[in-house]
Amino acid sequence: MKAWLGFQEGNAAQYTWYVPHDVAGLLALVGKEEFNRRLEKTFETASENLYGGKIGEFDSFSGVEQLYNYGNQPCLHNAWLFNYSGKPWLTQKYTRDICNVFYGTEPTHGYGYGQDEDQGQLGAWYVLAAMGLFDVQGGTNKVPTMQIGSPLFDKVTIHLNRKYYRGDTFIIKTYANSEKAYYVQDAAFNGKSLQKCFIGLKDILLAPN
Repeated sequence: MKAWLGFQEGNAAQYTWYVPHDVAGLLALVGKEEFNRRLEKTFETASENLYGGKIGEFDSFSGVEQLYNYGNQPCLHNAWLFNYSGKPWLTQKYTRDICNVFYGTEPTHGYGYGQDEDQGQLGAWYVLAAMGLFDVQGGTNKVPTMQIGSPLFDKVTIHLNRKYYRGDTFIIKTYANSEKAYYVQDAAFNGKSLQKCFIGLKDILLAPN
């Protein structure tokens, strides 16, 4: 039996996580412990095959039989789900590892083992993850937030277009950041300690000078 029968560009395991509009509902249905067990197993397995399809097989759908296939849309938000299940350090670990392992300048990273770029979506994901930000809901929540990951850079400055936003610049700073030290120990926004791994999108868009 083919793993993708009944599904489009994915399989049952991959689409299990495709409830970005109601992660809390999925957590309640599966149970937090089982949710984390399955998600952790998914990424432990995925890390062995570069988070994509079969190594050596250059095909945009080569990962359709895997537990996880970062190279196609149904799986792009999965690594950020640990932020919802009480293990944000695993979001930091796996999003950073995907940036370092899945992307690159060698031929296998240009299209790679099972990548499906589709109008720049994989590139856009990298830009956001490299800044340490992502929104699982894609800005569709009534009160949108940006989830926090592990920024690649010591400093990122985002210039907000005053034609559309009331804010000016949004600056992301990291301290003691390195390839081996990438877990977030503490986070603050506008000088106030963050108790959650989320920042309100509205707050970002109103960022002061």
